Amino acid sequence: MSTQATRETRRVTNTRESQLPVEQGFSVGRLLGVQHWLIPGTRPGRPLTPSWLPARPCPHLPRPPRPAPRGPRGKSSRARQEEPTSVARRSAGMAGPQLRGRRLLARRPPLPLPLPPPLLLLLPLLTPVPAAGNHCPCREPALCLPIRQRPDFEVFVFHVGQKTWKSYDWTQITTVAVFGRYNSELMCHAHSKGARVVLKGDVSLKKITDPTFRASWIAEKLKLAKAQHMDGINIDIEQEVTCSSPEYDALTALVKETTDAFHHEIEGSQVTFDVAWSPKNIDGRCYNYTGIADACDFLFVMSYDEQSQVWSECIAAANAPFNQTLTGYRDYIKMGINPKKLVMGVPWYGYDYTCLNLSESHVCTIAKVPFRGAPCSDAAGHQVPYKVIMKEIHSSISGSQWDEDQQAPYYNYKDPSGQLHQVWYDNPRSISLKAEHIPQYGLRGIGMWNADCLDYSGGAVAKQQTEEMWKALKPKPAQR
Repeated sequence: MSTQATRETRRVTNTRESQLPVEQGFSVGRLLGVQHWLIPGTRPGRPLTPSWLPARPCPHLPRPPRPAPRGPRGKSSRARQEEPTSVARRSAGMAGPQLRGRRLLARRPPLPLPLPPPLLLLLPLLTPVPAAGNHCPCREPALCLPIRQRPDFEVFVFHVGQKTWKSYDWTQITTVAVFGRYNSELMCHAHSKGARVVLKGDVSLKKITDPTFRASWIAEKLKLAKAQHMDGINIDIEQEVTCSSPEYDALTALVKETTDAFHHEIEGSQVTFDVAWSPKNIDGRCYNYTGIADACDFLFVMSYDEQSQVWSECIAAANAPFNQTLTGYRDYIKMGINPKKLVMGVPWYGYDYTCLNLSESHVCTIAKVPFRGAPCSDAAGHQVPYKVIMKEIHSSISGSQWDEDQQAPYYNYKDPSGQLHQVWYDNPRSISLKAEHIPQYGLRGIGMWNADCLDYSGGAVAKQQTEEMWKALKPKPAQR
């Protein structure tokens, strides 16, 4: 996710975990019916009438009188026991010896009924346990099953909770990371398109040095993923770690243990980890990148917020400069990380900076806002989604400009108070230039932060702008 979103307490990524479904247990009658061949006196293909049960009474003999109604519901205990099953079986034409045998058991005196040895072995199975599958909210139960296929090319989408998800380009999406409120309808729709839906996983690094805490955290996330019919988890930490700290190794252990648990419990599940645009301790994040890459399915490289630490002049610059972005991927690969474990992340948003001074050559001097040791940072500006940028650009004082060095667009505008601003962003052109290198570097795929930044209102202009941004995710052969 975005670094500035982390600094601003991630207002758009607070997830409310839904209430877990009520646990269900096995039906004793169903279990006995299925396992009838284990009971003495029966064999496969014959009704369940074990020799150790009393024989059926002669049909011509009168039945014992029914006990008088009692209890608040006006039914005897036998009637209450019989009604749900007997009515259902009579309606289905299933009132056979098995049902009659159960009615006879209900009329027996309340004495302990000895069980044959084979049935004693089944007692642990008769204890109520959570059902293998929770209630499925989809119109087709199969849509609640985990996605198992592995796409050749990954398109990884972050969803932050808005209702625009139905308008995403589902012909491309392979994974949706839910960083907003859980929506079962989104899960059903994604599965119908063959796309995975994964949880957000964040945790305080100060706690993960405790193996017991790690196990508890993983169990909690795994339980939630199962309850919500999810396909994995995207671990998003973005916290500062020193290379010699206990957290350095603990973070790698957390990722490995999470991956092992999810792969074991959810077939076909996916565990991913978000990393900065470069492995060179960006924002003080000294992580064991090779170890983490080996431990999970792949890394989502956040190739944006690249001005989070500005060590040179305090001026506005591109969110994801072309050369700097590609250098980051080359550095990851030089470390020995398999390129197929790297997904290129691109921004669908930009930064709006207030200019202390705007030169004739469009250099915007910004305020000094330190961040993790650097004298300046993009915290001097604020994030703006692409849909807002497309509306503002028409009222700008410069129109869209193109910076050849950074291979990125920008524009200048004046706010109502007369203050000058400069906005740097990414558009289909700048994104396509970077995406062209995905095949060249052998990367696993592409993704963005975040899919809700586009205008899905349906207007002709907005529709074209949105379609062009989605098309930019499809890499073309490099022209350079």
